[in-house]
Amino acid sequence: MIDEAQLIEQLKSKTHKEQAFKVLITLYKERLYWHIRHIVKSHDDTDDVLQNTYIKIYKNIHNFKGDSKLFSWVYRIATNESITFINQNAKKLQITSEEAQLAAINNLTSDVYFEGDAIQLKLQQAIATLPEKQKLVFNMKYFQELKYSEISDILETSEGALKASYHIAVKKIETYLTQD
Repeated sequence: MIDEAQLIEQLKSKTHKEQAFKVLITLYKERLYWHIRHIVKSHDDTDDVLQNTYIKIYKNIHNFKGDSKLFSWVYRIATNESITFINQNAKKLQITSEEAQLAAINNLTSDVYFEGDAIQLKLQQAIATLPEKQKLVFNMKYFQELKYSEISDILETSEGALKASYHIAVKKIETYLTQD
């Protein structure tokens, strides 16, 4: 197993960049897919955003300063690409990003890659009602089981603020799910 420092060094070298990039993709492919999928919802859109994420990583790896873990930097790019995708999609459709998110969730039932049931769909609808930051924190903590320290590096926010955001998000989701 290659260590992170070696991988970064190889990613930045002209002779090893291609091979190192394949290693990076293998390391993070599944985790990044699900991270992006929880944000953009659709499988096809996730593939597009994932591809954009890899392009951005490839083109900008020389800018990686090592102030955070490579994992955090890669996740930050994936998060930003996901949000950009949602906002661009909303702008194209001339709706708000919240409306775009709700439309994506409503389309989940026709997505052949969505294996959830009615409860999962309702959970996704509840998550969609959250403000952007709470949504991101909830998804990373609940679905990906990231530590607050990792989320803090990715979103560049204090752990205390993240814990508060997560707690508030959970309360809002509980309220949403217990309505009716």
